[in-house]
Amino acid sequence: MWFLLTLAAIGIVAALSPAERLLGASARIVYLHGAWVWASLAGFTAAALVGLAGLITHHPGLHYWSRALGRTGLFFWITYIPISMWAMQTSWNGLYLAEPRFRLAVVFSIGGLLLQVGLALLENPAWASAANVVYALALYAALLNTQNVMHPPSPMLDSDASGIQLYFLLLFALTLLAAWQVARWWRQLEPAPERA
Repeated sequence: MWFLLTLAAIGIVAALSPAERLLGASARIVYLHGAWVWASLAGFTAAALVGLAGLITHHPGLHYWSRALGRTGLFFWITYIPISMWAMQTSWNGLYLAEPRFRLAVVFSIGGLLLQVGLALLENPAWASAANVVYALALYAALLNTQNVMHPPSPMLDSDASGIQLYFLLLFALTLLAAWQVARWWRQLEPAPERA
């Protein structure tokens, strides 16, 4: 229920966000798209850091948290693709599926989904920690080496309008809250005796 209320708050804030000079009201979808993908990246980063801590300390609870955070990052990553297509349609008047960042998103969605399914079949959760570290490093390396054709680097943070930045940061905070709620749900599905 809290997740649904958070989604409603995200929708309200996105709808009330200020229009942008060039994109007009369709910029609101761009703000949502940006906040959603950032929450996904935060999930992958947290999964890698918690997983690394679990590998160092051999604490099984950290491995389960890493797995939950990795699944959360993937959930937001996969669901950001339709939001991205919506943002393309409203901003560019069509889908530009040859955009390198879009192709990267699809490749890492498929790869991440296969990885998480495989990890779910393994009994030892430490594999999830190790895999989440490798996945996050590979994703960030790919993002750093992928060119932008039509996709701007960071339109919200590069904006001179403080209202745009404020609404974007509020959307990001709400989306992080939603991600935390999803991660807690994934964590609750793990075996109770190992819960940390």
